[in-house]
Amino acid sequence: MFNLNLIFTNKNLKLRFLFPLLFASTLFAQSFTVEKIEPPNWWTNLKPDTIELMVYGKNLSGVSVASPKRNFPIVKTLKADSKNYLFVFVKTGNLNAGVYPLTFAKKDEKQTVGFKVLERDNSSKTQAGFDENDVVYLIFVDRFCDGDTTNETIPNSKDEFKPYTLNGRHGGDLKGIISKLDYLKDLGVTALWITPVLENNMWMSYHGYAATDLYKVDPRFGTNAIYKKLVKEAHKRGIKIIMDHVDNHIGINHPWVKDTPMKDWFHGTVKNFLPAHHNKIAFFDVHGDTVTPHQTVEGWFTDYMPDLNKSDKYLANYMIENTIWWIQYLGIDGIREDTYPYNDLKYMARWAETIFKDYPHFNIVAEIWKGEPVFISEYQANPVINRGFNSHLPSVTDYALNEAFVGFLKGEKTLNNIYETLAEDFVYRNPRMLLTFLDNHDIDRAMYDAKNDLRKFKMALGMLLTTRGIPQILYGTEIGMNGGGHDGRIRAHFPGGFPVDSVNAFTAKGRNARQNEIFNFTRTLLHLRKKYAAMRKGKLLHFPPEKGVYVYFRIFKNQKIMVVVNEKNEGTNFNLSKEKYVIGNSKIFNLLNNKKVVLLNNSKLKLAPMSFNLYLLGGNDDN
Repeated sequence: MFNLNLIFTNKNLKLRFLFPLLFASTLFAQSFTVEKIEPPNWWTNLKPDTIELMVYGKNLSGVSVASPKRNFPIVKTLKADSKNYLFVFVKTGNLNAGVYPLTFAKKDEKQTVGFKVLERDNSSKTQAGFDENDVVYLIFVDRFCDGDTTNETIPNSKDEFKPYTLNGRHGGDLKGIISKLDYLKDLGVTALWITPVLENNMWMSYHGYAATDLYKVDPRFGTNAIYKKLVKEAHKRGIKIIMDHVDNHIGINHPWVKDTPMKDWFHGTVKNFLPAHHNKIAFFDVHGDTVTPHQTVEGWFTDYMPDLNKSDKYLANYMIENTIWWIQYLGIDGIREDTYPYNDLKYMARWAETIFKDYPHFNIVAEIWKGEPVFISEYQANPVINRGFNSHLPSVTDYALNEAFVGFLKGEKTLNNIYETLAEDFVYRNPRMLLTFLDNHDIDRAMYDAKNDLRKFKMALGMLLTTRGIPQILYGTEIGMNGGGHDGRIRAHFPGGFPVDSVNAFTAKGRNARQNEIFNFTRTLLHLRKKYAAMRKGKLLHFPPEKGVYVYFRIFKNQKIMVVVNEKNEGTNFNLSKEKYVIGNSKIFNLLNNKKVVLLNNSKLKLAPMSFNLYLLGGNDDN
């Protein structure tokens, strides 16, 4: 429900009036009520010249809407299929900041509510985007840090799992993340990917991917205001925020499911729907049928995640406005879009294009869970092989390189597979904008894949942080967290972030020797990335692996970084004669031990077994 009163200011008269938000024109019970409007407010100077207000209430059929303010022009109203919703379309091109009264009337009954328009903040410190200069740290909110132990549950919770179980809540929240921002800054990451925190009053609620309210942070994670504070505090420390966003589906306990605004807002019904169909290749298959793409788009991801039908223009408007509202309200820098290929691609292209009109520096990375570069590339903006679809997305997830890394960690593939995957970059419009990773919250952790082999783990992490792309690391990677075989074990909570923990791995003292070795290795690489531009945005020049040794360079202006990885379980004196034309007569400095390197016989580099080696050629610190 609305607050009882809202202050309305007339700047010209400099008078202030109290407007009751809900009132009756008679003493008798009303035949209709207005409960809330979404979006709850808007801003000046946003590109959409008309916004769609979705009114929630009771018995809204036959209700008219008017505003006494001439500069708040109502274009039209639309009756919903359900009597409990109403759509109001308002022209926003010349709106000034203020509170605009909307009067809802039915026969002789009236209710007036105030709709607030705020001044848009065009600060360059917000909506800045993210790119290859960043390292993204993925935080699974429930499992990172519990900063408020008073919000562990909610009234009428539908969660069926006990706390601290694999599928139960552990209590991590937004305040917990705020409390660790200094830790993250010291570690050296520059962007945080925050998993969804919208209300998820579901049978399994901890993951956040089945929203039951699209405008409200789940109280167990915090509040809208606390999320906004997180963004502000992160920006103070030079850390960007990426919001995990879900456009494809909602949770089955969302009010729309029982009382659907428009009859075609879902693909199917709770009792009759298509199951998930995971064929993401079908959209671009030149020999493909016409049925399979529809099955992929219309199938429900799970039976408790109703699939949204964005071919309905009013739902499409709602979802676009909802995304813009969160971008503007929070001041976030980017979005990670969940289950992207399961959406209506024509709609998603419009969604992204609309966002970039208002936020040209923003970035969106789409989850494309497919391991072939040629298919991944079709989802990036302006694809090289154009099949008639332009997503307008700068970034997509690089599951092809991930699969090469995973194969290497498991011992099923060699460095040559990593080399060959990168050699296929010609299919991408911009491979530098691919989000690269060893693991994430959906797949087994890198240390699990490596079977606790620390040397192999460090080799893979070293390559991730020095090759092309935007590297993403999962929370706990910096201490070698190990988990796999079940989502709950992959998403184990960070030791030291919760009241039940006996150790605190957020501190050097609380970490054991192995954890500190991994932490120091990770931190060193992250800070070297900040120091040397070539590590972030240099041209990638690599050579085919030879005798188990992979050599590549990152070159930016006059700065050269050389990476040498030895996958053999024995040391070697590797001959760099082929690479000599790149090295020239440059001095070679080992950046991991700060020692000058002397080549044996002027061409051979001494390498330890199973090792990642990082060198600076010459002494150019140009960044």
